[in-house]
Amino acid sequence: MDTFLFSNNDDDDLFSNTFDQSFLPPSFADPGDSLYLVSFRWWKEAASGGMVADEMNGVCGVLYNATVQLNGHDGDEVIEGFGDSEILVGMRREEEVGISGEEGEYGGEGDLALVSEWMFFTALKWHYDKKGMENSLPGEDSAHDLFSLQIRLMYLRETRQLVIKISQKDNGHGVFSKAYSVFFTKLSMLQVWDFSGQTNQFFLKESLSSVDFTGPHEEILLELHVYGLPCSINEKERSVEYVTAEQPRINGPSSSSALMMNGSVDKLNMFSRVPPSSAACTALNGTGALGLTGLYNLGNTCFMNSAVQCLVHTPKLVDYFLGNFRKDLNYENPLGMNGKLAITFGDLLRKLWAPGATPVAPRMFKSTISSFAPQFSGYNQHDSQEFLSFLLDGLHEDLNRVKRKPYIQAKEENGRPDEEVADEYWENHLSRNDSVIVDLCQGQYRSSLVCPICKKLSVTFDPFMYLSLPLPSSKLRKMALTVLSTDGTNSPHPVTVTVPHNGTLEDLVDALGIACSLRDDETLLIAEIYNNSILQTLDNPNDSIDLIRDYDKLVAYRLPKDKDGCPLVEFTNQQEEKSYFHSFPPYKKFDIPLVARISDFSKGSEIYKEFLKLIRPYLLSSEEFLIDDASRKSIHEDEETEDTVSDEAVNSKNESENDLDPHSDFEFYMESAIYPGGFKIQMDEPVPIPKGDQRIKVRVSWSEKLIQDYDTPVLSQLPEVCKAAFTSNWNQDSISLYKCVDAFLKEEPLGPDDMWYCPNCKERRQACKKLDLWRLPEILVIHLKRFSYTRFLKNKLETLVDFPVEDFDLSSYLPQKNSKDCHRYMLYAISNHYGGMGGGHYTAFSKQRFNEWYEFDDSHVYPVTEEQIKTQAAYVLFYKRV
Repeated sequence: MDTFLFSNNDDDDLFSNTFDQSFLPPSFADPGDSLYLVSFRWWKEAASGGMVADEMNGVCGVLYNATVQLNGHDGDEVIEGFGDSEILVGMRREEEVGISGEEGEYGGEGDLALVSEWMFFTALKWHYDKKGMENSLPGEDSAHDLFSLQIRLMYLRETRQLVIKISQKDNGHGVFSKAYSVFFTKLSMLQVWDFSGQTNQFFLKESLSSVDFTGPHEEILLELHVYGLPCSINEKERSVEYVTAEQPRINGPSSSSALMMNGSVDKLNMFSRVPPSSAACTALNGTGALGLTGLYNLGNTCFMNSAVQCLVHTPKLVDYFLGNFRKDLNYENPLGMNGKLAITFGDLLRKLWAPGATPVAPRMFKSTISSFAPQFSGYNQHDSQEFLSFLLDGLHEDLNRVKRKPYIQAKEENGRPDEEVADEYWENHLSRNDSVIVDLCQGQYRSSLVCPICKKLSVTFDPFMYLSLPLPSSKLRKMALTVLSTDGTNSPHPVTVTVPHNGTLEDLVDALGIACSLRDDETLLIAEIYNNSILQTLDNPNDSIDLIRDYDKLVAYRLPKDKDGCPLVEFTNQQEEKSYFHSFPPYKKFDIPLVARISDFSKGSEIYKEFLKLIRPYLLSSEEFLIDDASRKSIHEDEETEDTVSDEAVNSKNESENDLDPHSDFEFYMESAIYPGGFKIQMDEPVPIPKGDQRIKVRVSWSEKLIQDYDTPVLSQLPEVCKAAFTSNWNQDSISLYKCVDAFLKEEPLGPDDMWYCPNCKERRQACKKLDLWRLPEILVIHLKRFSYTRFLKNKLETLVDFPVEDFDLSSYLPQKNSKDCHRYMLYAISNHYGGMGGGHYTAFSKQRFNEWYEFDDSHVYPVTEEQIKTQAAYVLFYKRV
């Protein structure tokens, strides 16, 4: 970013920007085009080698003969390196030449070129694409170095010369050493070619007599980026001092009389000093990997990072934003964002493509997005496709070359050929929308509506930015449930069944009955389990199984038919936890709840007996402590003689029973609105049944000893409904991307809430709609509709989509008359989403040169193979025309 400091001439900016920032918030600032100093040969090779000829058309360079001098502060001897030294570069304007002229014959081996930021990145990308970074610089020993240099500029009107002052105080020793190496590399006159047009500002304003450029403080401080220039000095040059006697020595900081140049003298005094440190000349690491730069996660911004990484690796879009995209900024478009979105995106893209770049924090980009789209403010997770849609539309409006959109009224087709109507629609669209986004990303499809009554046909041709393709699921759905018996005969076991995808709960119950060999005297109760309790029972046979999500956990209880009218009792298991922070023992729930239908609540012992029957299959000991008929008879006899038995005898009998039945440690608590803390059930007392409850909830307290006596881990194994789908192989569960295109183009009736007004019937009709592809863009973005939304729930489809990588051929989907264009595409980027509706994570895959794939996981970048990019997480696919 250029930094301009003016002492007296703030209203007369020598490097004035055409972008009025008065309307911008304080958080936004246009970074502008920075200045870069590069090798003239490197620049000329790109400029004359076919580098975006249209952008370079009309670019002129100004030749300067430069003389260099090294000064110590106030003429004192420099001690320990450079001390307080300054490098003074006097630049005398010679001539102006066109970039396509014969200036190459004048350019020497060590000449330098001053270019603007977009010129630098365009040349850099040209070298990167043409030869690769390893051969992009002149000379085998040239370092791939990029560093920033603070310089001070001053214009001397009398001699029409510029003076560049590079002070060690402004830069530090390391950067100053690099600057020394750049400007003291040759014996002859140094030539600098300015193609940025910035130095012309001095000469254009020299007629302004009110501006005093020779004042003591009239200096411009700016940041100059130096790239690819040698960081080594010939040993012979280091030991020689070049002194020109005719030119007076220049000492100290600039003042009104410190720098005086005679027009007849071309050289300044140059004094060689201690050579710079070799460590300071080391090239930046990783400069050969352009574009492989991560983005920091600012807090749930992985959705943004994923979409941005796909766009900043989109061919031609990268070249456009690395180039002079500011010429297309539209500040007047009321549908745009005053150019701010395009500026911040272009600045972010250049940071990601800078040589030797480290991970970037996109704070300014996110702030700009949030200021225009409040839905993306804050740090909540969002959908990458929705963000991508907003970003592409915003970039289009900011870069729309149409300043005033004409009003155009659509014409009826009136039996005209589709080709004529389609071209007319497209021309009307381009008359209002003309940007790089339209050039690359927008296509056209044919939309037809047919009235079901009068058969009226209406045809329109609409533009599209991306295709949202449905995922045609299989006609059958695999579901995994856990089956529990309630008669104490079997342990829980998982069962996988196949049901119609649009089936009902009745279909699921029928399939389960066959899979688990359900007897005629049994029935099934399906319940959803959450937090070791029954969340809800699925007892309406007409409900759709779409209400069951893939990550739900379901249990099917086998219940006797003869007790259908009896209350349903749900036993939830709890264990005491040790805690030192409560006045009462805390409990935690564990394992699957058990259920039974109980008809007798006259005594708590009936509930106790039913529970013992339910947990019989999990008893580890060979002994069974069940109450047999003799015991029951004895209990009744005891009840009859209860009034005649002394209290002492009763207590003695109870102690004896406790010794014989260790399972009496179970404690049962009734849960209801009346007893929120739980009502303890007594074995010899009636159980109060709450009225109006659909099911009776009983909490069973387990001691540590009881947990050791039973195989409780068996009750904790509860798979998700979709477990069977994840264990299937690719060939069984994957669908082709072509099938998704077929589903998108399939004719279907409009919904009841989206009726079409038939102009012939003068009524709203549920017409049939058909889409056809008509015109395909250079960059084809495909959104896979993984997230489904119904009235009751949201769900994500984990369907594996088998998408082509090298050859995605859509020729058969377009009319033969439009076959003149190529309709074959190659995959180059993917936005991935891992996880479900409640949360997840976004990453991106991108294809680099030489068919190398990389994964962009926020700030981390990893190489991957082509086999690794096909996953269930693929969400948005990016194709480019072959």
